[in-house]
Amino acid sequence: MDIKELAEAIINGNRDRARALTERALADKVDPQRLINEGLIAGMSVVGEKFKNNEFYVPEVLIAARAMHASLDLLRPLIAEHGIEPVGRVAIGTVKGDLHDIGKNLVAMMLEGAGYEVNDLGVDVKPEQFIEAIKEKKAQIVALSALLTTTMPGMADTIKALNEAKVRNRVKVMIGGAPVTQSYADEIGADGYAPDAASAVDKANELLAAA
Repeated sequence: MDIKELAEAIINGNRDRARALTERALADKVDPQRLINEGLIAGMSVVGEKFKNNEFYVPEVLIAARAMHASLDLLRPLIAEHGIEPVGRVAIGTVKGDLHDIGKNLVAMMLEGAGYEVNDLGVDVKPEQFIEAIKEKKAQIVALSALLTTTMPGMADTIKALNEAKVRNRVKVMIGGAPVTQSYADEIGADGYAPDAASAVDKANELLAAA
């Protein structure tokens, strides 16, 4: 089969087709790494570009991510079996006091679609939970989200806690959310800021390359 068909199914948000194509490819002994790179990552990178260019909106991204997950669920057991390493490891969460998760979920899906291993800590995440993810899950990037100006200080508190726990030098910290800006990222000592989910993948790639 042509792996581009899998990428197309993901771009079009066709979950059943994505799953069927993945099953067929695995039956044909296609290398899982190729399916991930040329199918899932290729498809989701097009989705990310379309999202950036306002050709896709949140519903289309969610539908594409659902199709990507239908394929990924079949590939996951093989990833460990074949020793396929993720592009990087990310711990993501909405900071303490903030219960918003749509933006955070979108970023998590886009990162997963780009080949990252994502540890989604959820919402109202305390600094200690991020520290634990760095120590136990070997996160290389910590992604902090906040949707309210009143919860933005939770980002600064988390970075301060990472410093106090002496794990700050092990990770790159990126932040995002509606009220968040590049100047706020600079002010609190974050390594990067992304204005949207697609840019978050670019920023994560950039931070890892710099590391």
